[in-house]
Formats: sequence, C-alpha cells, structure tokens
Amino acid sequence: MDDDAAFAAIADERRKLADDVAGLTTEQWDTPSLCAAWTCRDVVAHLVVPLTVSIPAFGLAMIKARGNFDRANLAMTAKVGERYRDRLPKLLRDKADKRFTPPGYGPSAPLTDIVVHGLDIRRPLGMPTGVDAERQRAVLDFLTSPKARGIFSTVGDQVCWRATDIDWTAGRGPVIEGAAESLMLVLTGRRVGAEEIGGEGVSILKR
Repeated sequence: MDDDAAFAAIADERRKLADDVAGLTTEQWDTPSLCAAWTCRDVVAHLVVPLTVSIPAFGLAMIKARGNFDRANLAMTAKVGERYRDRLPKLLRDKADKRFTPPGYGPSAPLTDIVVHGLDIRRPLGMPTGVDAERQRAVLDFLTSPKARGIFSTVGDQVCWRATDIDWTAGRGPVIEGAAESLMLVLTGRRVGAEEIGGEGVSILKR
C-alpha cells in the first residue's frame, strides 16, 4: 500500500467509525473500551486530537507534562472530549482527509491508530468489526516493524506471527497464530486478544 492509498484508507476508516458512533446513547459513549482506562468517548476524542489540536498546542501540553508523551496525550484527549463532546463524530468525519503523521512515522501509524481504536470501540459495543485484508496486512506489517517495537511492548522477531483468516505472516521462530484482528490486539497490548490466539509461541508472550 503506497502513501496515497494509505491516506485514503485512513479517511475511509475515520468516516466509517464516525458513522458507527454518531447515534450512540450516553450509556454507550460511557462504555469502557478495550483501551485501558478509556471509555468509547475517550477513544474517539483521542482520534480527533491530531485533527483539531495544532502542533504548537500539543508541544505546550508536552511541556506541561514535563516531556511525558502519555501524560500529554491523556490531557489533550480529556480536553478535546470535554470541549467537543457531541460534535466528536462530526469532527472525525469532516476532518477525515487530514494527512497528519507523527514525526518520524508515515501513514502506517495513523492507519494503525484508527483501525485498532475502531476495534477498541466496536467490540465492547457489539458492532461489526470488519476491515479489508489489505488494510489488515498494512497494520500488521507496521505492528511487527522495528518502529512499532519502540511504541508497543512485544516479543518482536522472536516469534512467527501468522494470521489464520488472511494471507499474512511475519517473523521467525515459534508460531503465534490467530485472526488478523486478534493479532492486532495482542501486538498492541490488549488483553482480550491473548484469549483468541494459539501456537507454541504463545508461551513466549507470558514470560
């Protein structure tokens, strides 16, 4: 997937998620997501942050957080969630074409963000989670890349990751296999994914 195709996929996934959450009830918005400590509303707010917060504003948040990205991210997510609240779905849709990427990363990073966070929201709410195979492969390629290992705590290339529902493998060693979305969840530290995978490499994850 080249950059233009990746950005088009990001915009499409944003619009799809915006449509899915547009009619949520207050109870659904407040449902815990798969992303630890965040509700479904918090996750959507997080996805809207790079679409509405300028780089200088986020830089100021980083200064206030003494350089801690996670704290700055939490603070900006809370601020955006409170400020826009009922407008979050509309903002996610209206700004879907924005081509922001984190410094040092290409479009694979925001594609991964929208796809995985889509799972974080849709699964607890019982919504369909289908993502086409090309996008799943692009996300899994990123999550098993050296760049992603600097973000997520995984076993890297010590194992062979194998999807059972699409044509995709990565790495060498004992096999960890499961559906593509289950592998995405495991690779990003979501506990629920660990219940859906198998293979002799699973024991390495538990070390």
